[in-house]
Amino acid sequence: MLSRLLLRLALTLGMASLAEAAAQRPNILFIMTDDHAAHAIGAYGSKINQTPHMDRLAAQGLRLNRCYAVNSICTPSRATILTGQYSHRNGVPVFNNLDPAKVTVAHRLREAGYYTAMLGKWHLGSDPQGFDDWNILPGQGRYNDPVLYDRDGHRIYKGYATEVITDLAIGLLKNRPKDKPFFLMCHHKAPHREWTPNERYRREFATKTIPEPATLRDNYAGRADALREQKQSVFHDLTRNDLKLVPPPELKGAERQRWLGEKPTEVTIEVNGQKKILRGEELNRWKYQRYLQDYLGCVQSVDDSVGKLMDWLDANGLRENTLVIYTSDQGFFLGDHGLYDKRFMYEPSARMPFLARWPAQIKPGTVTDALAINCDFAATFLDLAGVAVPAEMQGRSLAPLFTGGTPANWRHEFYYRYYHDPGHHDTRAHYGIRTDTHKLIHYWKADQWELFDLTKDPDELNNLYGTPAAQPLIADLKARLSKLQQDLGDTGQFTRELPRDTVDARPRQMDRKHPDSQL
Repeated sequence: MLSRLLLRLALTLGMASLAEAAAQRPNILFIMTDDHAAHAIGAYGSKINQTPHMDRLAAQGLRLNRCYAVNSICTPSRATILTGQYSHRNGVPVFNNLDPAKVTVAHRLREAGYYTAMLGKWHLGSDPQGFDDWNILPGQGRYNDPVLYDRDGHRIYKGYATEVITDLAIGLLKNRPKDKPFFLMCHHKAPHREWTPNERYRREFATKTIPEPATLRDNYAGRADALREQKQSVFHDLTRNDLKLVPPPELKGAERQRWLGEKPTEVTIEVNGQKKILRGEELNRWKYQRYLQDYLGCVQSVDDSVGKLMDWLDANGLRENTLVIYTSDQGFFLGDHGLYDKRFMYEPSARMPFLARWPAQIKPGTVTDALAINCDFAATFLDLAGVAVPAEMQGRSLAPLFTGGTPANWRHEFYYRYYHDPGHHDTRAHYGIRTDTHKLIHYWKADQWELFDLTKDPDELNNLYGTPAAQPLIADLKARLSKLQQDLGDTGQFTRELPRDTVDARPRQMDRKHPDSQL
């Protein structure tokens, strides 16, 4: 009898502890933007803008200094975040649909008792799976009066996309099931091209002069041909639409669109009531300012959104046990190396911001230089929810980094691969390895290599690949690169034929529910 009582007591205590553990699992609010460079955030030392709410998030929690996308382009990064797998494993190397049968972190969290929701930019073609609720932008979406659609149909929301998505996120949180922890992915369109700020920040940033990066006029000496072949130059490839130039009123329809898509070699502006024609270097300086003024104006609305969401959590008793993460799907060139866009393995492009607040577990002001990758995100969510990380996931939980520093068994290198060639901006396919101190890149179609010492040359200007002194290091890095490919199962699955781009076409659900006149 006594033994039965003890057993019953143990079981009761065990059930109580499990219930307590379940109750203490964190809510997760995952805020992600599109193309937000870490070096346009104050907490990362920005010299071009101020982001007080993102800085508050960092000050109250964690900043990862070295977090990277393993394929720096929108759709593949999103697939990696959801699956915890590299592109060659999840089947999304370019702009192709995520297989709707693919099991994602959302499925696993929902099975574990989380309320799961997806809001905003999806950009994975097929409709979201594994989410209790979802409401997404079609394709890239639009900045003003955006269309969003869910299982039941579509709606046009009046207002600016960043503000609309923020308010919808708060609405989801208000109406969520209160007996479950939540996992909400709040994805903004901003600051994606064509960089349209709201009217307040358009006016504000139009008066600002943005400092130019040191590498804006990089001549690419000594580096691979890929840099000279790309079509993402601030000086040469921004269109009239990017620069917000107004077409002549007589242009209509296709002629108007053609004019907006052209890359101007001269521009007429008005200065103190007088018309002035800009050419050459004067035009180059103006193009950089126009690009950054609009880009940073978009970022400012996102910063407001982060503040509004944090304030709502604080005011509604959700501060202590909610993990708030702010990140972007990859980095972005802000005139670095004379470029805009991303895709390259260079630091401004591949490096992601990662800021996190969780007062119950993360001390304010925590910082780490450990190498993190977007494959790690799904494993982190599962780990914190008490769910076993499946073997098919290729990342590892970031939870050990939440105390700061780098654990003894942490990675000291990671693998990168970009596929979309030929693709937008003529960015050549390449792969490489990044260690704590060096980066080796291979443009495999041209069989050209780059090696950078990131400690001595953080701007990646001096290619050491051909230097005799670097040969032992190159041999070591190539061996480590080959081992990474082998360990990750990259056998060159997409080197011969890439999947057809599909995500910018409207999904079948939109063809069914969205008349063209409303898009």
